[in-house]
Amino acid sequence: MTEVPPVDLNATFWITTFVILLLICASAFFSGSETALTSVSRGKLRSRADRGDLSAARALKLTDNKERLLAAILLGNNLVNILATALATSMLSRLFGDSGVAIATLVMTILILVFAEILPKSYSVAVPELAATRVSPLMGIVVRLFSPVVGALQFVIDRLLRSLGFNRPAGESIKDIQDEIVGQISLGIPSGMFDQQDQERIFGALDMNTRSVESIMLHRSEIEVLDAELSLREAIACCLASPHSRLPVFRGERENIIKVAHVKDLYRLYFRHTEQAESQPAEDAALHWIEQLGDPFFVPETTTLSAQLRTFLQMHAHFALVVDEYGALQGLVTLEDILEEIVGEIEDEHDLEDDPPLVKESDGNVMVDGSISIRDLNRRMNWDIPEDGAHSVAGAVINEIRYLPEKGEAFELFGYSFQINERIRNKITRLRVRNLKMPRQ
Repeated sequence: MTEVPPVDLNATFWITTFVILLLICASAFFSGSETALTSVSRGKLRSRADRGDLSAARALKLTDNKERLLAAILLGNNLVNILATALATSMLSRLFGDSGVAIATLVMTILILVFAEILPKSYSVAVPELAATRVSPLMGIVVRLFSPVVGALQFVIDRLLRSLGFNRPAGESIKDIQDEIVGQISLGIPSGMFDQQDQERIFGALDMNTRSVESIMLHRSEIEVLDAELSLREAIACCLASPHSRLPVFRGERENIIKVAHVKDLYRLYFRHTEQAESQPAEDAALHWIEQLGDPFFVPETTTLSAQLRTFLQMHAHFALVVDEYGALQGLVTLEDILEEIVGEIEDEHDLEDDPPLVKESDGNVMVDGSISIRDLNRRMNWDIPEDGAHSVAGAVINEIRYLPEKGEAFELFGYSFQINERIRNKITRLRVRNLKMPRQ
């Protein structure tokens, strides 16, 4: 009877150990790649790719389809982890018998947790851009190799999710991207990265695509207009009494805007006709001054601020009249109004008023004009009065209480106290507002 030679346990042990270590390294690669490619900033990758960094370009391309990327990483990670655990269990069972299974479980848990999970992921979190660019060449090969299996798995998973009533999102919307930017900026505020004014400017620019001109327009009841029946001299006198350089011109009804008068155009017409007809009054020689003015520019009230800003810049215009879906005049918006949503209030010598729209009082109350927008009040005071119900502060109060309050009435709404300080006919003109969340001073 032939004797079976003994197995060389020493050689088997070292070969198996070497393979297990390789598999743990592969597991560390997959774990680190997962963290690096999912936490890396695509904006930074795009910036580096635009400067000619090929590794950044490869990493950016990998992150275009994160679902396929994660599926390939998880597939590879699970394969190497299971294989490494199986080899360790087999090897240690030979050495220690039945207790080898328990020993293998303990040893592999520690090795995989420390060296294949925590260590590589901690490194990737610390330097995500560097880690992503380093793993992108090899990870690109892995994704291509696993693509048939990943495709089949995705097909099965999609069918299972649909059977459970889950519909896959269409993709990342502009609102999602804006919320991400807002969140990142807000996280940077405590560390002093952005001051309050910088924060307001960035947030104002981000809101340009979601807010319409209706939210910032001057209401039609407050628009200063010129009557087409006025003489040229009278029209110029009206312009001099106004702080604005451009005024709409109406005929018949105030909302029937037919032209837009610029004070420079009126002066030019006046002096031209004065030179041509010195023997007769300038206004008589310019009976048709209306026809020589510019035509009004109308925009729908649903136009976004970003679209209107582009239109102003393309047309070299500064002034537009806002109309509703029926063509009725609703208000007026200017280039300055839109810019103020980004940079804040722009004041010149004509904006200085005896009765400013917002006055902070010593006791912590704020006296505001009823027509001031909720957004402006929130930005100036760092408050959070809801903006979805109305545009102005007076409108927010009326919309909430459902009737027109009398002078002296007070209400507690949205965590703020509103007291009607002044009312002219059916219009609330002044209110005293206090944040109830803040203690009295």
